[in-house]
Amino acid sequence: MDRSTADATLAGLELVPFAESAVAQAKELERMLLDNDIPVMLGKAAAKACCGGGCGCGAKVQVLVREADAPRISQLLQADWLEAVRREGTVNEGLVPLRTPAEHELICPACQFVGILVDGMCQDCGLVLE
Repeated sequence: MDRSTADATLAGLELVPFAESAVAQAKELERMLLDNDIPVMLGKAAAKACCGGGCGCGAKVQVLVREADAPRISQLLQADWLEAVRREGTVNEGLVPLRTPAEHELICPACQFVGILVDGMCQDCGLVLE
């Protein structure tokens, strides 16, 4: 899917932030999703995205998707992560526990933690997902 098709598909729809990250990482995720025919757009990050303390953490953007696409995106990211682990040989087959998230749980796209968000963040790595 190309950018213009994604824009047309998402026009006027309610979108949810799937992830918030630095621009380069958000663009990489955007490319991956478009390559998998999942419409996505990048948007302005929430006001709390940067600490504002001059630490140099850089600009952040949100990756916006249809809520219904979130489980598929999580599966794609999980498969991508597992392939990277297998390719690197850092984990033997079967040692990475996988489970389907329960109704109110998410799979963190950064660390693959499965659980509920705490204050909008992954309990394991602290990635802001809400």
